Amino acid sequence: MSGELPDDLRAIEAVLFAASEPMSVDDIKEHVGAGIDVKGALATLEAHYAGRGINLVERARRWHFQTAADMAHLLRRERDESRKLSRAAVETLAIIAYHEPVSRAEIEAIRGVQISKGTLDVLMEAGWVRPAGRREVPGRPLTYATTADFLAHFGLQSRRDLPGIDDLKAAGLLDPIDAAMEQLVLETGPEGD
Repeated sequence: MSGELPDDLRAIEAVLFAASEPMSVDDIKEHVGAGIDVKGALATLEAHYAGRGINLVERARRWHFQTAADMAHLLRRERDESRKLSRAAVETLAIIAYHEPVSRAEIEAIRGVQISKGTLDVLMEAGWVRPAGRREVPGRPLTYATTADFLAHFGLQSRRDLPGIDDLKAAGLLDPIDAAMEQLVLETGPEGD
């Protein structure tokens, strides 16, 4: 695309540039009017910005501008992280992401230890986890699920983009004991035949 952009594309570009958060197609329509083919315009703008210093990207059905991955190093500054997630919070977030909706008791059963209320609070304050309703079982426990902010923060379109077991093994991220146990099962059979 060369030269000046048509006014409808410029309007969408301006709205997205000024937005403090990623916007859905409906959010954009509220700003530019219903007479514009927003989806088509977004596809055109996405192609227009491909290969540039900034890209127009869609994450969790929301659109925003972001620095091109190969240019991100220019914007990084050495800084202290004000807060890192604890190992318990990281494990809890992973369990919620892979098993949602999941109750606190289910998280504890998977982790093998109890979790503190503070762990879930930290994840909810970060905007990555939300209450997802209650189970229809005695006690009606609250369940938890990830949010669109979680997907956006980790650069995922949907939960289907989470790495699978083979990806995690290839990256060396699985516990060596789990890998050894799996190998033992393969060598001896499930019942130690």
